[in-house]
Amino acid sequence: MKKIFEIPLYPYARSADQDAPAPVRHKVVVVGAGPIGLAAGIDLAQQGIEVLILDDNDKVSFGSRAVCYAKRPLEILDRLGCGKRMVEKGVEWNVGKVFFDDRLVYEFNLLPEEGHQFPAFINLQQYYFEEYMVDRIRELQKEGAPIEIRGRNKVAAVADHGDHVAIEVDTPEGPYNLTADWLIACDGANSSIRSMMGLDFVGRVFEDNFLISDIIMEADFPTERWFWFDPPFNRGQSALLHKQPDNVWRIDLQLGWDIDKEREKRPENVIPRLKAMLGEDVEFELEWISIYTFQCRRMEKFRHGRVIFAGDAAHQVSPFGARGANSGLQDTDNLCWKLKLVMDGKAPESLLDSYDFERIHGADENILNSTRSTDFITPKSEISRIFRDAVLDLSEHFEFARPMVNSGRLSVPCTYDGSPLNSADALLGGPARTRPGSPCPDAPLGDEFLLPKLGGRFTLLTIDADAPDVIEEDGIEVTRLALSVKDDPTLALKERYLGDAESAVYLIRPDQHVAARRPSFDENIFRAAIRRATGKE
Repeated sequence: MKKIFEIPLYPYARSADQDAPAPVRHKVVVVGAGPIGLAAGIDLAQQGIEVLILDDNDKVSFGSRAVCYAKRPLEILDRLGCGKRMVEKGVEWNVGKVFFDDRLVYEFNLLPEEGHQFPAFINLQQYYFEEYMVDRIRELQKEGAPIEIRGRNKVAAVADHGDHVAIEVDTPEGPYNLTADWLIACDGANSSIRSMMGLDFVGRVFEDNFLISDIIMEADFPTERWFWFDPPFNRGQSALLHKQPDNVWRIDLQLGWDIDKEREKRPENVIPRLKAMLGEDVEFELEWISIYTFQCRRMEKFRHGRVIFAGDAAHQVSPFGARGANSGLQDTDNLCWKLKLVMDGKAPESLLDSYDFERIHGADENILNSTRSTDFITPKSEISRIFRDAVLDLSEHFEFARPMVNSGRLSVPCTYDGSPLNSADALLGGPARTRPGSPCPDAPLGDEFLLPKLGGRFTLLTIDADAPDVIEEDGIEVTRLALSVKDDPTLALKERYLGDAESAVYLIRPDQHVAARRPSFDENIFRAAIRRATGKE
């Protein structure tokens, strides 16, 4: 039986565009049908924007690749219609353990509080993720949504002409041309769009290599993230073990810098390394082998006229910390509602510059954390190694040392501090976690949860405060969601949104980030906040 990544999901078929007498113009063209490109296409289509996804492949990715998905991206995917299916298939985990040599020195819980619809993390192979998103596209097409995906359509050239982008596409039946109002480049770390435009990354490439192995085996290891420093089976290096669905296990082994990559990927060299880790008698089957190099880099700008970059095409981080696909999903979550407003004439084109500001802020935060993780995992001097090992020894017995252990600071949602879309914080005593720029934390509401009620629109969230049910400001409609802490026996709503305040009014953006908050509703102030949040002030 063929495996999922061997089956074409969107096989090549000749399109009407190839027979048109002149290039057909599309609203948005997304290049790349990986997780980020598919998310962008679904998000735009759900908002009624015509979108065409082009990919030079016709099937899902081979190998697990992106494997860890954090709570915030799962919440985003839930709004896109894929989150629950991913959780049902994925392996949930909250606990991580850190080993030094063969000793457990530290463990942590990534979701110590109750009252969230989604777990801290799930592990799920990328090919399942992509399959579910393509299935979602098919659902949208049946509902009449304006979305199309074309396999084996490779973009060969792009040119930004100021008011549109010209695109040349290669297919098995020859090239054709089309144009787009906007192009979103989600074509990965080796982005051909970036190369065509003469753009590059800035940042660091670390002198180290890691072997990734997906193996199929039956094992009774718990559903946890296990990370080793200097283990007996990989002396002087590190290792990582993750459980995935279908008895697939992801193993990362640090190899060092000066290696023969092709030689190290050969099964006859991989299998002895894995047996040293798992035991000589453990039976397993190799599914996928790859080698990666740590990179912490990004483009200087993500928006270049009418061409906008997202995901790995815009930024790269080392995989420890699960910041790649998770941050890419936050890219599209940030971008698509802004592009919708601009295309509808309800916001100035300059609103898209806030995508650059906010997601570069997010990329820099990820690069900083990823760089620190890499420096801890792979110390570059003997002094650094002595310090690292001392921290690990201390963490086994003393709590103060445990926050210093860095086996990959795991992905957390980005707060857009300093964003030009934020209004001043006027909620005295309000929780820091829901200040302007912050993503909204979930909270239980009886048998339901808060975030699905916020949806993907501008919302005025009132907690024990009065306000109009609807506000319209310069074409932007904001609907009210009225809540009370009296209806919240868990006190999660109070803890996460009120703090020491008695009441609160929040302006929530379509990407569920806080734009403004005050203790009560003031019409003039909130109208100004709406204008600011849409780039008009």
